[in-house]
Amino acid sequence: MVQSAAKDVDGYLAEVPEARKEALARLRQLCRVELTGFDEVMAYGMPAYERDGTAEIAFASQKQYISFYLMRVDVREAFEERLSGQDMGKGCLRFRKPEAVDFDLVRDLLRAIARRPGEVC
Repeated sequence: MVQSAAKDVDGYLAEVPEARKEALARLRQLCRVELTGFDEVMAYGMPAYERDGTAEIAFASQKQYISFYLMRVDVREAFEERLSGQDMGKGCLRFRKPEAVDFDLVRDLLRAIARRPGEVC
């Protein structure tokens, strides 16, 4: 599944492969706990978290991996050392297997994002 037509995140999670449901539900729970004041929306066919109408985080079940989109440049730069050993594109952290999701790293990234607004790419 690259893009979903689901109307909300519950619908999105109902569509994902069974082997990824737990990891994606846990990502969602982390986002909901750590991103106080953000709105949970569906954007570009995936769950996203917006502050003042701007998405700063998203995640998705892609064909080959679970993706975690970190759209804040300042946070990526602040975590450069911790992200250096990860499979990462310009703004996408990729986890090839659900059990490989580094929830501690994700939590720390979410906390950094929640602290203050910043520029998104």
